Amino acid sequence: MSHSSGKRGGWITFPFIAAAVFGLMLAGSGWMMNLIVYLIKVFNVKSIDATQIANIVHGGVNLLPMVAAIFADSFFGSFPVVAICSCFSWLGTVLLTLTALINSLRPSPCKNGSSFCQHPSKFQFAVLFIAVSLASIGLSGTRFILATFGANQFDEPQHRDVFFNRFFFILYVSTAISTTAIVYVEDINWGLGFGLCAAASFVGSAIFLLGSRFYRHDKPRGSPYKGLAHVIVAAIQKRNIPLPSKIEDYHHEIGGMDKITAAAPSRSLWFLNRAAIKTRGDIKSDGSIAKPWRLCTVQEVEDLKSLVRIFPLWSSTVFLFTPITIQTNMTVIQALAMDRHLGSKFQIPAGTVIVVSLISNCIFLIIMDWFLLPTWQKMTGRPLTPLQRIGIGHVFSMLSMVVSALVESRRLKIAHAKHLQAQSDATVPMLVLWLFPQLAIVGIGEAFFFPGQAALYYQEFPVSLRSTATAMVIVVSGIAFYVNAALVDLIRNITRWLPDNINEGRLDNLYWTLAVFGLLNFGYYLVCASIYRYRNVELKVASPASDTSKNLESLT
Repeated sequence: MSHSSGKRGGWITFPFIAAAVFGLMLAGSGWMMNLIVYLIKVFNVKSIDATQIANIVHGGVNLLPMVAAIFADSFFGSFPVVAICSCFSWLGTVLLTLTALINSLRPSPCKNGSSFCQHPSKFQFAVLFIAVSLASIGLSGTRFILATFGANQFDEPQHRDVFFNRFFFILYVSTAISTTAIVYVEDINWGLGFGLCAAASFVGSAIFLLGSRFYRHDKPRGSPYKGLAHVIVAAIQKRNIPLPSKIEDYHHEIGGMDKITAAAPSRSLWFLNRAAIKTRGDIKSDGSIAKPWRLCTVQEVEDLKSLVRIFPLWSSTVFLFTPITIQTNMTVIQALAMDRHLGSKFQIPAGTVIVVSLISNCIFLIIMDWFLLPTWQKMTGRPLTPLQRIGIGHVFSMLSMVVSALVESRRLKIAHAKHLQAQSDATVPMLVLWLFPQLAIVGIGEAFFFPGQAALYYQEFPVSLRSTATAMVIVVSGIAFYVNAALVDLIRNITRWLPDNINEGRLDNLYWTLAVFGLLNFGYYLVCASIYRYRNVELKVASPASDTSKNLESLT
């Protein structure tokens, strides 16, 4: 990205961007966090089917930011993408509001005590699909593009750091408010709750557009992925050329970053090195590349290698997040079947219980920054490295699955003792507060896992792919939601653990399976981490070897 004007930007833009983040995230989290309950209670969708639909929606919302980033970086710039997607967000929430207000857009409610409910018509499902799709595109295309757009308003690194801190604080606060207050309103009146989401989306979008004259607008410079494709194609074309021993036979960018690394390519993934071998006709008289699809710089080759090397670690985090996504959806279904009353009048909305993990995450992040990390460094003389943080996240994830299994076993025992297993809408006399420990534990794990991943990708990805590096964190969760959907379908087909009435099932067995699955994945992660070598040479001082393996934090 390049800037069209150096006179624009700065902190004068922050109030506009902050208001946009708050309004759009308030709207997005407000409808998405309660989608499962809306499908079950209003559209008469079976509970497990509702979780599967939610998996697809959550997966799309977490994968589409990568698509939005490509459009912003390569074609349109950040501002147009945010502006268009914010309009989609508003249109989607308005249409969702109409499905809650207009009787013909939703099926008739189930009769009390009856297990037979009217299914939504194709037209009603189509309207709901369009509404959710528009709202999903709006949320996906604004959440992380706004972070990039805001950071681009500042020249000084310390100002960008402050901006990111404030950005994520606003993001968490808006999510917490929507997951509690708006979800509570929705459980009382769906039309009013979705209407508040639409209003928040409109106000946030309007304020963002009002700040247009103060922004520093970016000019797209083409896709950064093109250079990676050049390496693959060039290496294939030169597959029969022997590898030279002289540094001069490899192409280094003139006046570019390769001044730092003016050396032969690394020996790992050696077959890619052929893409940087100079042959007749590859170089123009001025030293520039004549055939980009036949010759690349050493730096471009090393950039692709860094992505290939980090892929095994990245794949292990996909399977780390999959149990968490399953637990999140199943916890909502468990809450629907438990006593959610606090006192005689107040009832906790089922979709709100998962905010416990968010609160736990925020609190533990503060504890880590102010106490745990400084104490660790004083005691060991070493900072906690990204790979160590991710590893600790694995442990907390497994512990959360074990606690979930124990709590569900207790809930099922009570349901069977009270003979409630045959009643689909029965409330088990067990307080929903029993679900809080497992959510708190997974929140602590995410406090280690997400910052660790962000730090690892940011320092290990090529400089030209820094935006992609941060987006990869959310892409992991998007893929995990789709793995979640496939895994739940498989379990439903081969076992009887997940019937529509969970009081008749064995959800605890699923949690035990996920705990074992997490243990195996943790072993895979340890193997990947033990053979990984940091690419960033600055880590030689900051990141010594971990206790797990002497090679865990070693460098090339």
